[in-house]
Amino acid sequence: MRNRFVNSKKRSTPGKGRSQIPSINEWIGIGNVITLGFLVMLIFVMVSGLSVVLTAHQNRFAFNELQELKDKANELETEWGRLLIEQSTFGVEGRIEQKAASQLRMQLPNLSEIVMVTHE
Repeated sequence: MRNRFVNSKKRSTPGKGRSQIPSINEWIGIGNVITLGFLVMLIFVMVSGLSVVLTAHQNRFAFNELQELKDKANELETEWGRLLIEQSTFGVEGRIEQKAASQLRMQLPNLSEIVMVTHE
């Protein structure tokens, strides 16, 4: 079988003075429906494969961000627990009295130094 596209010279059609140029479908090789269907399916497969790759990439980044946020939440929860312990430590009466005596040098007054104020 002889290839009809081997000769690059334009063929003239009988009865017309114009040369015949093959159509784009013939040039690409999709003159038949099966070949066209195959090419369309090939394009769909490539697009779906690329979309799978993109989705997997986005999922990895989202998962890494989720892990970082969970770590930050654990750190904040730990700090909150420490602050609650510190608050309960400073709220104890004996602790306040001890800090007042040691840091501010406060002491209980004698009974003779106490002045009672009344409202009249």
